[in-house]
This record gives sequence, C-alpha cells and structure tokens, in this order.
Amino acid sequence: MAEEDLRRTRLEKAEQWRVHNQNPYPYRYERTHMAGDLQTKYQNLENGQQVEDAVSVAGRIVARRVLGSVAFFGLQDDSGTIQLYFDKKRIRESMGADAFKWLDKLTDTGDFIGAHGTIRRTERGELSVYVHEYELLCKSILPLPSEYYGLADVQKRYRQRYLDLIANPGVRETFRKRALVVREIRRFLDERGFLEIETPVLQTEAGGAAARPFTTHHNALGLDMFLRIATELHLKRLVVGGFEKVYELGRIFRNEGISTRHNPEFTTVEIYEAYSDYFDIMNLVETLLRAVAQKVLGATALVCEGNTIDLGAPFRRITMFDLVAEMTGVALAGLRDAEKAARLAEEVGVEVPAGASVGQILYQLFEEKCETQLTQPTFVLDYPVEISPLAKAHRSVPDMVERFELYINGRETADGFSELNDPVDQRARLETQASAKAAGDLEAHPFDEDFVTAIEHGLPPTGGVGIGIDRLVMLLTDSPSIRDVIAFPTLRPEAVE
Repeated sequence: MAEEDLRRTRLEKAEQWRVHNQNPYPYRYERTHMAGDLQTKYQNLENGQQVEDAVSVAGRIVARRVLGSVAFFGLQDDSGTIQLYFDKKRIRESMGADAFKWLDKLTDTGDFIGAHGTIRRTERGELSVYVHEYELLCKSILPLPSEYYGLADVQKRYRQRYLDLIANPGVRETFRKRALVVREIRRFLDERGFLEIETPVLQTEAGGAAARPFTTHHNALGLDMFLRIATELHLKRLVVGGFEKVYELGRIFRNEGISTRHNPEFTTVEIYEAYSDYFDIMNLVETLLRAVAQKVLGATALVCEGNTIDLGAPFRRITMFDLVAEMTGVALAGLRDAEKAARLAEEVGVEVPAGASVGQILYQLFEEKCETQLTQPTFVLDYPVEISPLAKAHRSVPDMVERFELYINGRETADGFSELNDPVDQRARLETQASAKAAGDLEAHPFDEDFVTAIEHGLPPTGGVGIGIDRLVMLLTDSPSIRDVIAFPTLRPEAVE
C-alpha cells in the first residue's frame, strides 16, 4: 500500500477512536514502571510463572501480533522493550465487549499505548505485562519504515534522526554517552574551582581561530555580524577581568567543508587557568579525559575503529620537530634555510608552496606524514609561530610557540597554549594576520582592537585549551563519522540534491 493510502487509513482509524468516545491524543498517562526496570527486576522469573504485582507501562508499539483471542505487542520506551500480552476475555471483563476488537482493528505499529496489568513470563520465556486495561496514547499517522528493523540508509538515518533513534537502539546509546561526557566534563571542572561563563555567539569580529566565519546581519543596529568561531578571546577577557579559572562548553560555527571529521557547527569546551602554562594544561587535559572515560565507559581502555587505545597510560609528549624527524627522517630543528627545508620535504613526497617558511614546511610535513599515524594519545608540542598567533613565544626555541595539540586515533582532540599576554607581541601578530586577510586569506585571524586593548590592561600568565566534544564522543563510542555523534548534522536539503 502506498504511503499516502496508509496515511489515509490511519487517519480514518483515529477518527474511529473518536467515534468510540476515545481521544486518540490524550493529555497524560500515569506510568509506574519502565520496561528496562521490569526486565531487571523480574529477570529470574521462571517460564510460565506469574506474579500479581500491578504495573503500568507506556511506549511505542514496535511489534504486533493478533492471534484469535490473544494478542502480543512489543512495547518500546526510553529504557528498552517489553511484551504486552492481551487476552480477549480479560480485556472484555475490564474494559467492555468491544475493547479487544478496537485493539485488533484500530492499533498499528508506531502507535503509543499505555497498559496496566500484572507480570507474567510466557511459556516461551518472554517477560510480559499481562494486560487488564490499555489506553491509546498517540495514533501515529505515518508508519515506521519497512526497513525498521535495522534501518541502514545512511542519508535517511541522518535526515530523519527520529526514525534512526526508533530503529537503532545503539544510536540512542551513543547520545546517552554524549550527554554523560558533557555532564562529566562540567562536573570535573566545577569541582576544581572553574566557573562556566557564557560568551557571545554573535560577534563583530570572529576571532580565536584560523577559520572562515558565517556572516549574518543585525537589522536594528544595521550591522554585519559573525557567528563565533571560538570562545577564546572573550574567555581571556574574563581572565583579564579577574576570573582566574573559567570555561565555556558550547556551540562553535565555522563556514568550512563537511567531512567525517567536520560539521559546520560543532561543540567545544575551552578552559583557561591563570598562573598556568601549557605543561599545566596538558596535565589537566590528561586527567580530564581519563576521568571522562572512566565515568562513561567504566574503563580507560577502549577500542576505536579496530585500534585498542589506552587512556590510562601516561600520554606521550614529543615536539613537532622530533616527531617529523622520527616519522619522515627530515630533521628541521635549528634549520633556517627555507629553500633547503623545501628540498628535504620534496624528497619525502611533500610539495610545499613557493615562499613557505621553515615553520610552515614543518607543519605541512606534520599534517601530511604524521598526524594520522598517532593512534595512542600523543601531545605534539611546540608549533611554528606563523600558524599560532595567540600562543606565547617559546621560552627557549626561536620562531616557535608554546602550543600543543593532542592526537588520539589520528584525530586532533585538543589544542592548547601558554597564552600570549605580551600586548606588543600580540598586536604585531594580529597585524600580520590582518595583512594576510586583506591579501585574500579568508581564514586569517582578524584584528580585534578591543581584545588587544584588554590585553594591554594586563593578562596574567595563563594556560588555555580547547577540546572538541564531538571528536571525543567519536572516540568513546567508536563512531567513524562526526555525523554519528551530532543528533542533527548539517545536510543539503533533499530538494536541492
């Protein structure tokens, strides 16, 4: 039957409920138990055994069999599933002569139903609510898809996430774990004296990262504005203002490509601590991720994409110079000749753009030859100044900054600095970025005069980090795509496709 015919039939059934003085969309239902709780409580009930404990359950009908004078429905709620066992005689005695007929003729899979009864395990071993009375709670007008059992169409799963959540219990578990990750991060930071403070999503200058922003317009002010690409600059202003331990966990927007690792809107937590440097922040991140894994998984070892990853062991720490030398044989430490660096890179198959500096070549070697090989948790330390306009100059290595990125399973998971608090140096670096932006680099950092003014009022020594929540959840749930851990990922409308 075509979907429109099914829809028409179900609308007629909804009207039939009204004819029988039954509202197919009642306002509430008094539920006493969840399906999962009943499965646990009565797990030792033997086949054929019945107890007279009264229970009321409610949920969606996901399976339905009517066999003469008995009917068996599968009911799914937020905790799991349980069978409803209807006996015609029992239902008629409790609800009237036509109640079983309505159950048979006017309910469908996808409907929501409430059922009151006692507990019984059938002879075949199925724990059931032996129903006295039932109530239709919502008549579904569209049916569940024919491929309900194991909905596999990837585009349909992402576009109609509600069907994905109904059909695939593992997907619901992924989003439960995501909620636990967020809750545990906040608990961890709050217990250590950090304060979460919200910063603007709409900004006149979108700074804090090298990324292309989304543009919007404020009608009342007659002002073009941007969706934030990071929370960094406002959180640092808070440190200037006297908040010594601050963070924000929230949505970030970047007008960039879409891939298995990138979505235009995503979630990060950025954390800033006064009187700390990037070594202190590395220690904080390592302890935080270990605590989150223990809370969410009950262990610090996990498997992701076939790789066994140990978050319990000390995370490796290695400079970018040493890592590139180790993995490619190209030793750039101390080298100041960019042309020679370019030749060395090309010898290992990395083509570099004309005019690239030694630092830029180093970073390109790292990106192309190293980062995807970092399976176990690895802090990569000390980045070129050219690509790190907000990080403090390295205390002992020229042309480098005190920055780290944490890689796990070949993905960047965290990015942290000893924060730049020299206002003269900060102004010069942002002016360089602004020149690059004016020359056509759409991802170059804008010049934010108010931020520089804030730094000129004094930013104490500060360590900071941003952690990608989506990629962390991908790791902890063994999810291959960022779309699997974002409930409603960004997609091109079907009509456009």
